[in-house]
Amino acid sequence: MSLTAITREVSPAFARCELTHLDRVPIDVDVARAQHDAYENALEDAGYRIDRVPADATMPDSVFIEDAALVFDELAVVTRPGAPSRQSETAAVAHVLERYRSVCAIQAPGTMDGGDVLTFGRRVLVGASTRTNADAIAQLRRLLEPHGYRVDAVDVRGCLHLKSAVTAVGDNLLLINRSLVPNTAFAGCEFVDVDEREPMAANAVRLRDRLIYPTTFPRTAERLATRGLNVVTVDVTELQKAEGAVTCCSVIVSSR
Repeated sequence: MSLTAITREVSPAFARCELTHLDRVPIDVDVARAQHDAYENALEDAGYRIDRVPADATMPDSVFIEDAALVFDELAVVTRPGAPSRQSETAAVAHVLERYRSVCAIQAPGTMDGGDVLTFGRRVLVGASTRTNADAIAQLRRLLEPHGYRVDAVDVRGCLHLKSAVTAVGDNLLLINRSLVPNTAFAGCEFVDVDEREPMAANAVRLRDRLIYPTTFPRTAERLATRGLNVVTVDVTELQKAEGAVTCCSVIVSSR
């Protein structure tokens, strides 16, 4: 199996990122780059080849490449990000995706951030958020249902994206903050609840044999380890100042 992680370099303009739920604080771009390098190293250590998109000084948030694209076994979908300032990010990402999949795109008036899309098995849950609207969810459903996926909308409250509140850490196992997303949307799943002192701890990158997870949430990391999961931690504190999370910084592509 060929394993690739598509990433994007930290923009020189990163400190001018979009913010929705956090107050703006100073961001050290050099530290953010070093943390992003370490994140890529963690992906490489897990056996993933890095396909890196260059930085762009006109796109402060473009390091959060997950928001620009979705990859499924059968096709890739270029999104149309909900923040107008981010919609120019997708062209370069679409060009890279063409190496791996046939590519479709979300069209106006639809808006969708990839951080709102959670896939496990043939289920695709899409957060109805400030960044992702009903038109885009309907478009994604039309693209995916012919391939056997079930696409459902989930209300998101109190956080930026669905994957701020829940991510898959096993085949039928979800890491979740139930105060941010209704767990009734996940019938038949098992859960690992975040520690109540770490409300933003529900975001993890699931790889073949491990999770990549922030150093910021040690109590929840211990809960994951107790479930027998291999947790590899990375420091992404500077990226978190821009409302970023570990899933935000890569698009995972697998091919046989």
